[in-house]
Amino acid sequence: MTERKATPASRHHALVELHGSLDRRYRPEDVADLVLRALDGRLSRRERVVIGRAARHSSRGTAWFSSMSADYARPVGGARQVAAATRLFERSAEVDPDDPESLLEFAATMGRDIRWTPAGTDFLADRLDRSARDAAGLDLSKRQYNRRFRMLRRLAAKAGTLGVEQDKRRLLMVGITGFGADIPQERFTADPVAACFVAYYTARRKVRREFSLSGRDNPFDEIASLLLARCGERTDWWMIAQVRATPDVLARLGGEERGRLLGQWSAVMRHSAGLLRDRWRPGTDRAQMIVRLGDDSTTWNNLAVAYNAARAGWLACLASMDALDLLDVACPGKAMRLMAGDLAAWHRDTGGGVDPGTAVWAALPLPWEVLDGTATCTRSDVHSACRAAGLDPELSGWTAPAPRRGVAVFRPTPELVHGVSVADPVWASLLRRAGVFSGRPVKPELAADARHGLAAGVVTGDLPERDTR
Repeated sequence: MTERKATPASRHHALVELHGSLDRRYRPEDVADLVLRALDGRLSRRERVVIGRAARHSSRGTAWFSSMSADYARPVGGARQVAAATRLFERSAEVDPDDPESLLEFAATMGRDIRWTPAGTDFLADRLDRSARDAAGLDLSKRQYNRRFRMLRRLAAKAGTLGVEQDKRRLLMVGITGFGADIPQERFTADPVAACFVAYYTARRKVRREFSLSGRDNPFDEIASLLLARCGERTDWWMIAQVRATPDVLARLGGEERGRLLGQWSAVMRHSAGLLRDRWRPGTDRAQMIVRLGDDSTTWNNLAVAYNAARAGWLACLASMDALDLLDVACPGKAMRLMAGDLAAWHRDTGGGVDPGTAVWAALPLPWEVLDGTATCTRSDVHSACRAAGLDPELSGWTAPAPRRGVAVFRPTPELVHGVSVADPVWASLLRRAGVFSGRPVKPELAADARHGLAAGVVTGDLPERDTR
């Protein structure tokens, strides 16, 4: 049977979907399938075979489905609050419920009816009393006035919360994929070869971390290597540099472009460091970094990922500009992630220990203090701390860009339940609903089914303890 060739329209449609994947969590297999369509007619037989090894595991051409989400959690907008305010005030106004600034403007517009402003939201101090309402000509009972005041307070609070959550999600995306989600669609589709590399490489970087002692796979695998090798002189290297700030890519940029990228990474590094400072608990044991009761480890770890990625990008840009001497004046260290107690215990039981980088982190001033000038940390200080921890400061990425790793061999994306690999997505869905591996008690109504699945050997990955109580 002759393979059906893609039309220009179908190739463009594949590119548009690949662009949409930058802000989502497509499996590399599904991205590989789209790459075959987007580059139909441009690939050699060998290239089609290599990419096809991944694409044949795509959910598009098989009955396979994944129990894992194809997106990152998105903050819930203010549509519900807008609808409630519209009913209460009996009028409407233009508003984008997913835009915090638009929500706040909408609240201010509605607030004119009762002389409310976003600067006056205190229910005790900022409400108008009866005489003030009469003077303002408000023909409302105290109850009706209070209802409107509370509604506007909720709108303002929602705008603030939405802005914070959107900022946290954007930093998460930057930490995992660089600035890929910010690439305009027009620029992305204008260079299909570079676009396909960006989409596939970022999909590999988004693969979930497995609960394992062996670390995670190198996202730069044989397919990413193949796609990057297709890029040449006319390639949009600035677009590629948004997701891969390595010497070979940065060497393709001009001095002004490298300076702009340095500024981007520096801004993210400072912003994420400030958010880490706000969430730092002074009583945390910096030498262990184990989660304690009350820690928001998810937010901390996501911000640490963003900060470390920005710091690595910043170092890479400095190196490409022969400017690493600036570290002699100020060299902020890495930020360590918080580790779950069971994983830390597993490391100890198997003869391992705390990541050596944790000792360096504990010996140095906190990164945000270095960045805001309240503490001093130079390259010499970092070198001393690394030597004391048995680390090479350059090869470990503390004072220089981390060295390139070997090209990985593609392997299908594992089906994970809280980091534990499960052979079948149906069983994975059940175990996730039951709460297995979540650190919380298993739901009683699903405990028997969960035990049956575990006994049947559906778990294929490492786990330190198979306790389903």
